[in-house]
Amino acid sequence: MTDTILDVRGLSCPLPVLKANRILRELPGGTRLRILATDRASVTDFQVFCRETGHALVSVADENGIFSFTIKRRSQVV
Repeated sequence: MTDTILDVRGLSCPLPVLKANRILRELPGGTRLRILATDRASVTDFQVFCRETGHALVSVADENGIFSFTIKRRSQVV
């Protein structure tokens, strides 16, 4: 299975999290979303977002100012 990729480079807070949330809502539970962002605030934003929504922040990386986040969507609540 491949990750879904969301490229939000160049967008500022809160747009990266809002766009990621919109996509995560449509993905099945357990699916991974990889996000590419350039906004430094997105590091904290995605940590808080995952803590509050129950999604798992699997990885965070910074490569020359491009932040990469991998989020695993929480399982659907029945």
